[in-house]
Amino acid sequence: MSDKYISIQWNRQKRFYDFALAGGVAMFLVIFAAVTEWFYPFITAEIVIMRMFGVAAFLLLHMVLCIGPLCRLNPRFLPLLYNRRHMGVTVFLLALIHAVMVVATYHAGSAVNPIVSIFVSSPVTGSVAGVPFQPFGFFALVILYLMAATSHDFWLANLSAPVWKTLHMLVYVAYALLVLHMTFGALQGNASPIYIVAMGVGLVTVLGLHIAAALKETRADTEVCAAADDGFIDACAVADIPENRSRMVCVSGERVAIFKYEGKISVVSNVCQHQNGPLGEGKIVQGCITCPWHGYQYLPETGASPPPFTEKVPTFNVRVRNGRVLVYPRPNLAGTRAEPASISQ
Repeated sequence: MSDKYISIQWNRQKRFYDFALAGGVAMFLVIFAAVTEWFYPFITAEIVIMRMFGVAAFLLLHMVLCIGPLCRLNPRFLPLLYNRRHMGVTVFLLALIHAVMVVATYHAGSAVNPIVSIFVSSPVTGSVAGVPFQPFGFFALVILYLMAATSHDFWLANLSAPVWKTLHMLVYVAYALLVLHMTFGALQGNASPIYIVAMGVGLVTVLGLHIAAALKETRADTEVCAAADDGFIDACAVADIPENRSRMVCVSGERVAIFKYEGKISVVSNVCQHQNGPLGEGKIVQGCITCPWHGYQYLPETGASPPPFTEKVPTFNVRVRNGRVLVYPRPNLAGTRAEPASISQ
């Protein structure tokens, strides 16, 4: 976490992550080229390069889309989330190389502008063979470019977290476009049915993980919080909250994180101001709530980041009575101090 935009500080974890990512991509490309050469020796080198970069980008995009729900289902996958942007930018670079090879091989020699040629070279007919699959890939690449270009925190801060997140949710549109691109491309190219089967497995995996994660969160959001006196809501038992961690509950339709630390209880909004990460899945580190996604920190009593940082989240008034945590459902303004409740009460 930094209070200004500086070059990435390459710690051991980042180096290992990027080394593993680059090594894995390189290994896949080599293996794909070797296997293709073995089974299809008459395919030209241009086609092999085109396919291996396209398949690598599509496979890596599946991994990007699976990291989020995997972290929801099991926090052990959180280390993958810390540097997921690196993987997303790599997807774009692989897809860009694939696109350049396609344009150079099929469209550069035409009198028509190469970009225009992508849209006019395959006239629409009434059969599968007439579906122009290359425009799907073109629009997917545009989305991936926008995401890669805005992956730095500079754009997150200047676009605002809601706008930035909305923009990056377009990755699902890009994925749908690439599924169409790959499916129609494989059907029209008389490719091995392995491509179709692999795409089916990938689609089921992505959808299955997202549905499983959504069901888990839905169960948490539908917890019944019994009303207490003075408008406070009986949220949970103190014993249900691990030390220096939280229990997330739904209060008046909003997720809140109830933290226990140093014999006290504090309640803040569950939404981190960085990328809307789940603060309740983080922990108290050196007296600060630390977001599990990218390490942004907030003081539990005020919901404000320690100086010189300026991020703030709403707080909630809280009481402890007979071993139960009572939360007032109306949030305080972001950064407002809410007196912590003593566990001994």
